[in-house]
Amino acid sequence: MHYTGTIWRPPYEASSFLLEVTAGCTHHSCKFCTLYEDLPFKFKMSPLEDIEADLKEAGAQLSQWSNLRVLRTFLVGANPFVLKAARLLKIADLIKKYFPSCQTIGCFSRVTDIALKTDDELVKLHRAGYDSLTIGIETGDDEALEFMNKGYRSKDILTQCRRLDQAGIRYNFFYLTGISGMGKGNQGAKATAAVCNRLHPEIIGASMLTVYPSSELYKEIQKGNWQEETEIEKYKELKVLIEHLKVPLWFGALGASNPIPIQGTLPKEKENLLAALDEIIETVSEEELHHYRKNLRHL
Repeated sequence: MHYTGTIWRPPYEASSFLLEVTAGCTHHSCKFCTLYEDLPFKFKMSPLEDIEADLKEAGAQLSQWSNLRVLRTFLVGANPFVLKAARLLKIADLIKKYFPSCQTIGCFSRVTDIALKTDDELVKLHRAGYDSLTIGIETGDDEALEFMNKGYRSKDILTQCRRLDQAGIRYNFFYLTGISGMGKGNQGAKATAAVCNRLHPEIIGASMLTVYPSSELYKEIQKGNWQEETEIEKYKELKVLIEHLKVPLWFGALGASNPIPIQGTLPKEKENLLAALDEIIETVSEEELHHYRKNLRHL
């Protein structure tokens, strides 16, 4: 199989077949991000020949177990949805050729990747099986989005995700707890909830900001241009976000960046989530949480 560097996927894609179609990130400019620093290039597309070879290889391996079927494929890479619609449709055809049982296709996408597609192309992609994108919106706080060089604003999140709604493509969000900086977590959480409440995300997965020395954000901190939230602040920020979310969805903070994982369905389990966060805030020390963050070698 052609896998390049560290392979990232959302926790909820654990049962999906992982197919590499891109490597790296087209943007590669977010100040906090170090996920793809192990690659010797910024971004590359996988040749269709490699993609087909991987499908053949995986098919041969799975054929040994008659009870195993590929029902969902997750395309690997930071933002495979940046590929032109025609190429994404070719990839869908190849997946169907080798795995007729595959019902849906998902991948990571930047907000700006959606903007590259026409409304008609989005509908065609949905019909071809693309039914759930994971979008790292990070926050709805425009000040933080601009400082971190995300390349879009909150209005763009609204515009592009509404286009996905119209095309029938479902989507999930990644939220980056702590991205607004010290003293601004509540501001960022409320702004994010305001954006999400006007859309239809099915999942919000929260990660906690971890600043590594190789990041541009670390340099900004050294210059005195930005201050990181305390660990307790991050949990208070999560509480504000959950308090202000009004749309039904599944919420989870499960990745390694979260010292104490939480998960639940909103609004049904909102009070349970808030109670769990209160317990963390009241009983876990800043020193314990900081020790975890400091010793987190990799996300």
